[in-house]
Amino acid sequence: MPLDAARAAFGWLVAGPEPLSVDGTGFAGLPVRPVPLDELRGRLLHRRCPQPLRDAVWVQLVTRSRADGGAWTIGCVGVALPALTGIAARLTARFAGDPRDVHAAVLTGFLAELAVIDLARPRIMLRLRWAAYRAGHACLRESLDAPTPSARAFHCAAAPVPSGHPDLVLARAVAAGAITVAEAELIGSTRLDEVPLAEAAARRGSGYEATKKARQRAEHRLVGYVREHLAEPAVGGLGPDVIADLDTAGRARTVTVEHVSGTHRRRIRRRLSPSAPHRGVQVHRRDQPANGRDLDDPTAYDPALVAGPSPVRRPAAGARSQPVTGATSSSSTEDPRCA
Repeated sequence: MPLDAARAAFGWLVAGPEPLSVDGTGFAGLPVRPVPLDELRGRLLHRRCPQPLRDAVWVQLVTRSRADGGAWTIGCVGVALPALTGIAARLTARFAGDPRDVHAAVLTGFLAELAVIDLARPRIMLRLRWAAYRAGHACLRESLDAPTPSARAFHCAAAPVPSGHPDLVLARAVAAGAITVAEAELIGSTRLDEVPLAEAAARRGSGYEATKKARQRAEHRLVGYVREHLAEPAVGGLGPDVIADLDTAGRARTVTVEHVSGTHRRRIRRRLSPSAPHRGVQVHRRDQPANGRDLDDPTAYDPALVAGPSPVRRPAAGARSQPVTGATSSSSTEDPRCA
């Protein structure tokens, strides 16, 4: 403890044939001889010691500490040690943490006030004591406001499986003969560097669909290679995320979006753009609703028409259309008909 270290240093100063002493001839109430600091401390703590004598002795101690420092500063701490120990014990009585920081703060507050205290005012030791208490109390409040470590937050768990870099995975797959160098370059540029597949097809000098099929075949072989060598350290500890990214490659390029117009809500299937930099959504010819109805027909989403009969199939090419008997020029919501 910091106060224990100060007590040990003070004991060395007052031991031996020449202890650190104060000349008692200049103080009324002290013996007319050199008074060691440990004996001086006992006299100052006596109940019958007058306050003017205490202030006069502390003026002498603080003045020697500011002038000489070193041993006299430790002497001041030793004389005030009973008060400092009581402060530290009171602050850390119910503190479950490490009390060393609070003890050090108490000692630091005392030394800081020792260098600036006003010696013209009475009760010097009382003001030094309160400075030490305020410093220790501030340290205690800071320790209590800090988050408390919990043993439940520490547990043993298996080390996570390291994931290999995608470029290294492609390089090892090429070295193993799973894919070619051109296929690895195609997968890396379109999947990792986000190069549009149409641009990659133009660089290869082939069509879009041919390039797409070539990438799908290469990715299929790459997934098989990764799954086969997953448990081997030579592959670099490939993680499941690499397999998931490769396994989902080449799937459907359509998404379903929701379009709200007025009081109607429509679910529309849109095709993904193969040439956009971020593969956004583009309209291919016209929007295709999820239920196959025509978006341009305002009555296509009428709730009264949803339960109507299915539309008449179109005749095959070259076949002559047959007139629908009983068809009228107008239809009502109660009896929907197809013209």
